[in-house]
Amino acid sequence: MIQVNCCLIGFDETQDMYICICQAVSDSAIRKAVDEGVRSFRDLSEVTGCGTQCGSCVKMAREVLDKALEDAGSPKSTVQLEVVSSG
Repeated sequence: MIQVNCCLIGFDETQDMYICICQAVSDSAIRKAVDEGVRSFRDLSEVTGCGTQCGSCVKMAREVLDKALEDAGSPKSTVQLEVVSSG
C-alpha cells in the first residue's frame, strides 16, 4: 500500500487520487497503463504525459507504477530518476 503523508478528510479509497495534476493523471490511470503494457516510467510518461511538466509528481508516480508492476507480477523498473530544476 502506498502511504500518503497528508490528512484527507472524507477520502474514500475507492476514489481516484490525482498523482500528476499538470496532466490530470490519476493512480488508476497509472494502473491501467500497466495493465495495457507500460513497464517503465519512460513508457508511462509517453502514454500519459505524467512527469513531463513540473516534475513534482515523479516520486509518487514512480511509487504507484512500481506497486502496479509488482501487483501485475512484472519486475519494477530499475532506472534511477532524479528531478533537477533548471530554474
